[in-house]
Amino acid sequence: MKVALFLTCVNDTLYPDTGKAMVRLLRRLGHDAEFPAGQTCCGQMHLNTGYRRQALPLVKGFAETFEPYDAVVTPSASCAAMIRDWHPRLVPGAAGAASRVYELSEFLVDVLGVTDVGAYFPHRVTYHPTCHSLRMLRVGDRPLRLLREVRGIELADLPDAGECCGFGGTFALKNPEVSAAMCADKVAAVRATGARALCAADNSCLMHIGGALTRTRAGVRTVHLAEILASTREAPR
Repeated sequence: MKVALFLTCVNDTLYPDTGKAMVRLLRRLGHDAEFPAGQTCCGQMHLNTGYRRQALPLVKGFAETFEPYDAVVTPSASCAAMIRDWHPRLVPGAAGAASRVYELSEFLVDVLGVTDVGAYFPHRVTYHPTCHSLRMLRVGDRPLRLLREVRGIELADLPDAGECCGFGGTFALKNPEVSAAMCADKVAAVRATGARALCAADNSCLMHIGGALTRTRAGVRTVHLAEILASTREAPR
């Protein structure tokens, strides 16, 4: 299988360790993921803020860059949802590449057929299902099925897990007061679990929640699903 890694803007610029973790994880499972240098933004930010025409070259560029691959794996449920749901609507010719895009947990569970990836993470963790993963991709319990197989982990249920954290990309910029209030509710739920780490499939949401956790000195760190799954006894996270 010829696999490509679509890292996304947020991860490339702010969370490169997530991409490195994905490469380590996939190699451990027997797959080398290529990183096509021609990849850029998926166009989600442009579309969400009304710049539909400006998103078109990005959609076309994505389709051209990733057309040669059997599977495209991304550590962002948000971007995966944008590509699979919107790219074919914006550019019909982009449907082929878009159909082969998978969020990480989908790729592991549905394509590779694994839930036990040999991970080790001896910490109390709670999982936040981000809005796009929950409502658009409908990944369901795939991330939790993967987390339950991690050695040493203690999973704590997050109260009102399906509630939005308030980030929503540009929503947090346009509606800062509402966004902050929603984030405060999410932080209170995280703290109620007694977890030492908060996990999600989108670093954008973890960035938003993590900022509030830091400001309130909650003592909870944020960690992407890929980094937990890549962690081992020999190379702990």
